[in-house]
Amino acid sequence: MMPRVAVLMGGPDEEREVSIASGTAVARAIRDSGNYEVLEEVIDRVEAHQLKAMAVDVIFPVLHGPWGEGGGLQRELDVAGVPYVGSTTSAAASAMDKDATKALAVQLGIPTPHWELLRRGDEPTFEGRTVVKPPREGSSIDLFLCEHLDECRARCRELLERHSSIMVEQFIDGRELTVGVIPGACQPIIEIIPATEFYDYDAKYNRDDTRYILDPEIPGPSMAACNEYALRIGTAIGCRDLWRADFILDDQDPWFLELNTMPGFTSHSLLPKAAEAGGCSMTELCCKLVQKALDR
Repeated sequence: MMPRVAVLMGGPDEEREVSIASGTAVARAIRDSGNYEVLEEVIDRVEAHQLKAMAVDVIFPVLHGPWGEGGGLQRELDVAGVPYVGSTTSAAASAMDKDATKALAVQLGIPTPHWELLRRGDEPTFEGRTVVKPPREGSSIDLFLCEHLDECRARCRELLERHSSIMVEQFIDGRELTVGVIPGACQPIIEIIPATEFYDYDAKYNRDDTRYILDPEIPGPSMAACNEYALRIGTAIGCRDLWRADFILDDQDPWFLELNTMPGFTSHSLLPKAAEAGGCSMTELCCKLVQKALDR
C-alpha cells in the first residue's frame, strides 16, 4: 500500500494564492512519481485534530506567510504528531522574524545591512536610500524602496497603520543572489536580475521579464561565503529539510538579507530551479523531502 501524502496549501496569509500555486505544483510532482497517494487540501486555518483526521502518513505544508510558515501551522502539526516536511515550530518562527534573524546573523559574524525596527510613534533615522518592509511577511509584500528620509518617514507612517512594526534597512547597491539548501547541501547559486528597479512581488510572480542566472560568474571567495553563510545561519536557527537564504553582493562582500524556510514551488520559484540545475528534478526534490519526513 502506497504511503498517503497530504499537500496543504492556501492558508490565511497574504500569500494564499502563491501557496495554492506552489502546493498544486508539489502535489503534481509527487503524484508523477507513482510512489505515493496524494491528497490535495486547500485550507484556511486548521487545528491539530483536523490534521490527524486526514489519516495520512506524511504532510507537506506548502504555505507561505506568518501563520503558514512562521510557526502557527507547525505548532498544530507538532501537536498532531504527523510527520511533516519543513522546519519545526521554533525554527519556523525564528526564521520568519527578519529582525531576529538579522540579529542572529550579527552574532554569527555574517554581514547584514544596518537596520532599525520601528513601532507606532517611532521615526526612522537613516539618511539616503532605504528599504522599508514588515519584519514578518514574505514575497516582498509591503516592501518599498525609499530614496530619502522624508519618503521613508511617510512610508513608515503608512505601513504602521496596518503592521505592528516595520523594519527600515539601509539599501546596498549590488547583485541579488539566493542560495537554496536541500537536505544539508547548497544548490547552485541563482542571480536575480529584475527588469524593474528591485525584486518586488510583481517581479517574483507576475512578470515574465525577470532574469534568473544559474551559477553566475562571481568571485570564488564570494561564492564560498554565500554558501557558508546560508548553511551557518540556517543550521543555527534549526532549519530542517529545506531553506533559502537571500543576499546582496556588492563589490566586496555578500550581505545577508533574510531566510525562507518554505520557499515557493511555482514556475517562477528559485529553489526548484536551483535543484534542477544541480541535477535534481522537481519530482525527485519533492519526493526526497517527503521521504525525509517519513524517515522521522
